Amino acid sequence: MVRERELKTISGYPVLFVLLAALAGTIYWIVAAARMAHPGMAVVGLVAMFIVLFLMSGLFVLNPNEGAVGQLFGSYVGSSKTAGLRWMNPFYSKRKVSLRIRNFESAKLKVNDSIGNPIEIGAIVVWKVVDTAEAMFEVDNYENYVKVQTEAAVRNLATTHPYDSHAEGESSLRANPADIAEQMKVEAQTRLAKAGVEVLEARLSHLAYAPEIASAMLQRQQATAIIAARQKIVEGAVGMVEMALAKLSEHKVVELDEERKAAMVSNLLVVLCSNAHTQPVVNTGTLYT
Repeated sequence: MVRERELKTISGYPVLFVLLAALAGTIYWIVAAARMAHPGMAVVGLVAMFIVLFLMSGLFVLNPNEGAVGQLFGSYVGSSKTAGLRWMNPFYSKRKVSLRIRNFESAKLKVNDSIGNPIEIGAIVVWKVVDTAEAMFEVDNYENYVKVQTEAAVRNLATTHPYDSHAEGESSLRANPADIAEQMKVEAQTRLAKAGVEVLEARLSHLAYAPEIASAMLQRQQATAIIAARQKIVEGAVGMVEMALAKLSEHKVVELDEERKAAMVSNLLVVLCSNAHTQPVVNTGTLYT
């Protein structure tokens, strides 16, 4: 693999000053040779001017968070990351690479989760180039490579996890977003490392059931929520019944046999657990009639 190595460059400001002075000198030389009608001097001046102009082609500007990859007749010679006006061997060809942090948001991908449910999933990956040589020479187009490999990582992640957990302690796409994001970052980094790319952050941007099963899954989620709510209601109702019987017994308000206690418990549970408002029945006779 081609690894990045530093390319020594020179500050362009003194080089520019010297070359401009040399260019002015060659122009003066050519003008003087023309006045003296000396063609040999003029030819020397023209050759010198072309040499100065060729040396000026070695000047280039690098912005902050930008790198220049140098090549000599197709061979990699090194990379420069020093911002400002720089000068390198004019025989070197220069290709600039952005080192800025970038975002990539995948399209909404339709895949099956680990239990076969069709889902829609999308992700955002924050990345940057850290090795200019690998980015330029190890892959054909590193930006397209990031796109394709990120979507492949998202698809693979979706197929190894269920959308919703169906057992206690089971990891799922919806219930464990932090763990899923970390796993996605690791997998994306593994795929993109050979392109000289570092993944800074990865997270899901879209997660939903596919339209053909969305209504059925919504009913299932509603049923699960209703069951969970009922469990809480029943637990609270049983506690209130226990408290009521304990208070009646403690303060000796009324003595109830087991049959009457069972009837009271039944009535209290109906009142506390019912969805609709209960209609009270007032007993105007004795306790048992």
